[in-house]
Parts: sequence; structure tokens; C-alpha cells
Amino acid sequence: MDSKWEVLEQSNEAREKIWGRNRSFAGDVWFRFHRKPTAITGFVIIMLLMLFAFLGPLFTGRSYSEQNLGLVNVSPMMRVFETPDQSGYLYITQNLKLLSVNKDGSLGEQLGKLREDSARQMSIYDCGGAEIALYYGKTPYLVIDPDTLVIAKARTLWNRSYLFGTDALGRDILTRLMYGTRVSLLVAFVAAGVNLILGIVYGGISGYFGGRVDMAMMRVVDIISTIPLTLYVILIMVLMGAGLQSIMVALGTTYWVDMARVVRGQVLSLKQQEFVLAAKTIGSSAKTVLLAHLIPNAMGSILVTVTMLIPSAIFMEAFLGFLGIGLQPPLASLGTMCNDATENLRTCPYQLFIPALVIVLIMFAFNFVGDGLRDALDPKLRK
Repeated sequence: MDSKWEVLEQSNEAREKIWGRNRSFAGDVWFRFHRKPTAITGFVIIMLLMLFAFLGPLFTGRSYSEQNLGLVNVSPMMRVFETPDQSGYLYITQNLKLLSVNKDGSLGEQLGKLREDSARQMSIYDCGGAEIALYYGKTPYLVIDPDTLVIAKARTLWNRSYLFGTDALGRDILTRLMYGTRVSLLVAFVAAGVNLILGIVYGGISGYFGGRVDMAMMRVVDIISTIPLTLYVILIMVLMGAGLQSIMVALGTTYWVDMARVVRGQVLSLKQQEFVLAAKTIGSSAKTVLLAHLIPNAMGSILVTVTMLIPSAIFMEAFLGFLGIGLQPPLASLGTMCNDATENLRTCPYQLFIPALVIVLIMFAFNFVGDGLRDALDPKLRK
């Protein structure tokens, strides 16, 4: 029948007739997942960040390690001064050099210095045949005519050559942010994947069998939890050397204990339910009961824990980078970028704000997706 609605007969059988569309488990999960705006928003943010991290460097044309010491700490929003002929602009760098800036905001060449006027704290430069002066006192500015001391007009212009500016070594922050996001996501995904597998297997076995098996396995978890993570990472670095592989091994072999506890607790609370007793009655093996009945019903809590592990792993990588035992230069990650930005925090706060904003976006995105998946995969909510 094409219509969703029909007039039912006045009988007891007709009262039980309900129209509905049958959906598979995957279809039902997607149906409930996409009805949550926050979950879809988080999923879109994650996809955009992955495209940004893995495909973005193909379009910038720069390397994360490419240095240009003549363009040190150039801001994404530049305070520029008009040239005497008003054909372009000039930008004063932090090391008190003058850069020509085109009308569209792209950077040009560095101007050559003619002479120094230390008495008036000015440097005289050649700008298209005309002499201009750079006052380098407390607040540097540009003087169009050194004789009459006419100050050039200033305005704010967006840096089109380096959209997010440059760092203390003249490296493109946008390109380094792409590589840094890629490294941080890779570390988080690998750590979360290892933790998911180890935590489910270890915690599931411990909770299902219980008794002495549970006691012995949980004591191993308690011993691992007492080892300071920083000390453990340092030991891994000494044995394997500093680098991305060492961070993955360190996070993958320690973070799983929290997942194991969560899975064990869920299995202990579910294994006495009627559906588990029914599965045992019909002769299902322990492997079938655990993987086909207990783990799917605990998937909501598991996914929430995994989504919290991802930003936690990113923060841990940032902390290791701050201590100097993370990735080694010139490799970039969100943590090392935040660490590098602390040297020029007052003069260049954008160098810290930009990677910190990406960390915040990743954290919220995975939390939103985890919340949506928890509701979508919960068998209790399936109709």
C-alpha cells in the first residue's frame, strides 16, 4: 500500500497493526545518529580536519621545515604603512626590517638600507628612488619624509602570502599546522585503536570469568596504573629513541588500562541479565556470549571512553612536546607548535592561539561524535 495511513477495522487484531519501515542495524544506527545535530557537526569537523591535514600540504607549496629568516614572526594580520607614491605598502618586521607589501596583501622584497641616523633613532631606506625612514624607538613606525618627519598612514592588511603568519624561524604556520594536525591525529587514532582492542579483550575476559581470573588480571592493571606515565615514556624514549614511534608505543601500552576497567565493569553488570542466561542455556560458547552479546551491549560506554582517549592522547603528546621529549625538530605537531609559541607569546599570541584552537576543535568534535554513537549503538534504544 502506497499510503502510510489507512483506516483500521474495529477489532482486537487491527489494534495491534502498526505501519513501519524495516531497517537494518546499520540503517537504524545511521537513522538515530544523523538526527543529532551535534553528532553530525562533530563528524563534519573531523572530516574537514582530516582533509586539511592530509590533503592541505599539497596546495600550500611549502614544507613544514622550510625556513626564511627574513620573514620571522610575520603576523597574519599585518599593520602596514603606505609608500610615498601610494603604489603599495611597507611592513615592519620584528627584527626591524622593511618588507614591501602589494595591494592584495602578498609580501614582496626586503628594502635596502641606505644609512643609519642613530641620533633620531631612525634607519633610512630606499623606496623606489625616494628616501623613507624607519623609526625604531619604543613603538616603531614609518616616516615618509625624514626631513619633515611626516608619518605614513597605517592600516591593517591580511597576509596573503602566509595566511596564518610565520614563526620564529620564518616557517609557514599554515603548513606546519597541517602536518601537526596530521601527526596528532595519527598518534591519537593509533593509541585509541590499540587501547580499544587491548581494553575490550582484557577487560571482557576479566569480567566474564570473574573469580580468581578477574582478581589476577585486575592486579596487573593496578600495577601498570601505578607507574608514572611520564617516567614510562622517558624509559621508552631511552630504549627506542625519541620520535613518533616511541610516543605511539608509550600511549598504546598504558592507556588501555582505563578501557579495560570500563569493559570489565560493563561485563560484570550485564552477564547476569536474562539474555545472557538464555544464550548460555542454548549452548553458546563463552566467546560467542562475550563478543555477540556482552560487548555490543556495552558499546555505548566503550565508545564514550574511546572518544575521550583521543583528545587525552593529543594533550599528552602536547605535554611531552612541552617537556622536550616528544617529536624532535623540525617535525611539527600541535604540541610542539604550542611549545614553540611560548617564546614569543606576548608579541605573537597567534602562534599559540591557532594550534590551541585546533586542539579544542578536535576535542569537541570527538566528544560530539562519541555522544551520538553512544545513543545510536545502544541496543536498548533500538525500536
